[in-house]
Amino acid sequence: MPDLLRQEIATTATTLVVKIGTRVLTDAAGRLDSQRIEQLAMQVHAVMESGRRVVLVSSGAVGAGVGRLGLPGRPTDLAHLQAVAAVGQSVLVEAYERTLFRYGRHAAQILLTADDLEHRTRYLNARNTILTLLELGTVPVINENDTIAVDELQTAFGDNDRLAAIVTNLIRAPLLVLLSDVDGLYDGDPRSPQSRLIPTVARLDDSILRFVRDGGGGLGKGGMASKLEAARLATTGGENVIIAGGACPDVLTRIVAGEPAGTLFLAQGQTVAARKRWIGLTVQPRGALVLDAGARHAVENQGRSLLAIGVVSVEGRFRKGDVVRLRHPDGCEFARGLTNYTADDLDRIKGLRTPQIAAVLGQRPYDEVIHRDNMVVTGQGRG
Repeated sequence: MPDLLRQEIATTATTLVVKIGTRVLTDAAGRLDSQRIEQLAMQVHAVMESGRRVVLVSSGAVGAGVGRLGLPGRPTDLAHLQAVAAVGQSVLVEAYERTLFRYGRHAAQILLTADDLEHRTRYLNARNTILTLLELGTVPVINENDTIAVDELQTAFGDNDRLAAIVTNLIRAPLLVLLSDVDGLYDGDPRSPQSRLIPTVARLDDSILRFVRDGGGGLGKGGMASKLEAARLATTGGENVIIAGGACPDVLTRIVAGEPAGTLFLAQGQTVAARKRWIGLTVQPRGALVLDAGARHAVENQGRSLLAIGVVSVEGRFRKGDVVRLRHPDGCEFARGLTNYTADDLDRIKGLRTPQIAAVLGQRPYDEVIHRDNMVVTGQGRG
């Protein structure tokens, strides 16, 4: 059954987002591996020859810069990291263009920051640009714009795994492939001969998260934990994800042929609408609302809007129109949405019935704290 499922997913996946990790692209000295890039270009060409479209989300800019500048290793301070990335970004896209051109194809560089996709207009502009590039037959090569992303908490993706998941949701690509230095998710330390590869994950829950084993070190910022978070974001949006080993010279062609490769994470439920993907899976929340059990049940299971009476407490500083998390008192996040009220106003009206709001605030601009149309249930993959 899993093999038949892979074949069905491979057949229907007309667009692939392929994230390539730093350790896949670089050698032991941290320099770009030209042979590996050639292998990837050959595979991308083969996939596109089958009528599919491919978007690359590529790490390796810092590693490419380290190699071009002849540095002994990755810098540790932000200014030097950004400078090295500025050098490396041109080296990286040049390498892709040079290898893809041998097959009559072109690379198109797109540099993004988290802030670009936090704003709805820029989010849509990025989507339109990527889709147009695909129509033109090019291979978009997307990377975080490390040269201007100065605050990692607010304007950086943190790693390209999350960026790849966001791009997958942005263009509604049915399959995200995360190429790593490991062959997939194992039930133990991948280096142990006793560990076994998990071929298929039907649901990303605590029983799966406990398998995470991050080695750390080297040039990469990600790890299996970040890949599982990327898989959660993409599968919640209704797309499938495969984590596989990028060192295999034919991994992409095997995947699109439906052959066993890596770990397949199945989409959770139906595909989420484009606007709700932006609300629930792209924008970083500015705060949180803790709800009582009744409000959680109404939101999560009955498709209701959130009313003030169900809010127990307010966390963070946010404005009207910001995205906030919805949490159970135990701290578990189960939904996100656009708030109709500021944090200060919500702190004043929490726990009140709707008709009481005007007496406290002097007006009642909205009956709902968050309308159902502006809310996404993230815990169950529904919206």
